[in-house]
Amino acid sequence: MPRITKPLTSTEIKNSKPKGKEYKLNDGGGLSFRVRINGTKDWIFRYYEPFTKKRKDISFGSFPTVSLADARNKRDQAKKLLDNDVDPKAHQLESKRLQTEEQANTLLAITQEWMTIKETTVSLKFAVQIMASLNNHVLPRLGNITVDKLTPALVIEVLNPIAAKGNAETVRRLCQRINEILDFAVNTGRLQINTLSKINSAFIAPTKKNLPALKPEELPVFLNTLQKASIKLVTRALIEWQLNTMVRPSEAAMAEWQEIDYDNKLWVIPAHKMKKKSNGDHSVPLTKQTLALLEMMKPISGYGQHIFPADRDPKTHVNSQTANMAIKRMGYKDKLVSHGMRSIASTVLNEEGFDYDVIEASLAHVDKNTVRRAYNRTDYLERRRVLMQWWSDYIENASRGSCTLAST
Repeated sequence: MPRITKPLTSTEIKNSKPKGKEYKLNDGGGLSFRVRINGTKDWIFRYYEPFTKKRKDISFGSFPTVSLADARNKRDQAKKLLDNDVDPKAHQLESKRLQTEEQANTLLAITQEWMTIKETTVSLKFAVQIMASLNNHVLPRLGNITVDKLTPALVIEVLNPIAAKGNAETVRRLCQRINEILDFAVNTGRLQINTLSKINSAFIAPTKKNLPALKPEELPVFLNTLQKASIKLVTRALIEWQLNTMVRPSEAAMAEWQEIDYDNKLWVIPAHKMKKKSNGDHSVPLTKQTLALLEMMKPISGYGQHIFPADRDPKTHVNSQTANMAIKRMGYKDKLVSHGMRSIASTVLNEEGFDYDVIEASLAHVDKNTVRRAYNRTDYLERRRVLMQWWSDYIENASRGSCTLAST
């Protein structure tokens, strides 16, 4: 008559102590409770592999994480698998593999992978903005869902509250970013097809608003106001520097002395500071006026790293919004933002008949490959030098005796 194993009790399990060697307490049906010399305890299920009939052991986990009831449930599930000629251990390994694969295919996991590529093509500031928008609006609800389970209806449901608040531009950007992520999933073999490619059509398109900018004929009045404004000298110099060089506010604010190539009369902005890093460094030809601005700034900041140091901490640069706030205080709120100064330059230079591609390159709008196709390096740079000097002269002439800091 076969020996009947008395089922274990919770008290027996809790009171089990380590001994001089490893031992097991049997619960019956192939399940046993193992106590190791070091005091760790776990559940072991012993069975015979369906086809080879070899004896195998499988761990159901450690105690107390896996309780007696949990272990018995796992044993019963394993027996059902065996009844269908399925090896419990092989099934466990396959389940773990699928779970790992599923975790790697969640929107969150793929977003993180995509971001490592994306951040090499955009500025650090823009990369942070992209990730913040996804963390705020998308990933809390959709991050743990695998990309193959994402449907247009599900994503639209998440974006609808944002659209209802009138934030159409935010919705547009989120749709664009979600689609970039899913295209990345397709290209890396985690998804067969991007089913979200048309979700933007479910929302009202944002009304494009141009940044406030002056008309060319309004520039003289602005320069006169700037000359009389009660603002710090460094701030005024920053505004004139940005106006003359046609760069973005953040690029102007972060300018460093080590980026100035006096021999070749260039300001070389490193790629990581540019909005589109993939285009590489951006070289700005220095004019007589911008060189004069640098000479004026040398006694103020030439000893440090930044051309335009912060007032409170000269070891750091001014804020990218410093110029914008000063322009508002000058009475130009809703009339001009610092970024809009680039628009003035574009309008004037296009009206003057300068080559469109050279203008766009000067504004860092053109892809570097387009530039390579259009010009050889020397010819291209010389065309930009002529353009930049003409623009600085135009600004100086527009000052009408207001005497800009950059006046030579």
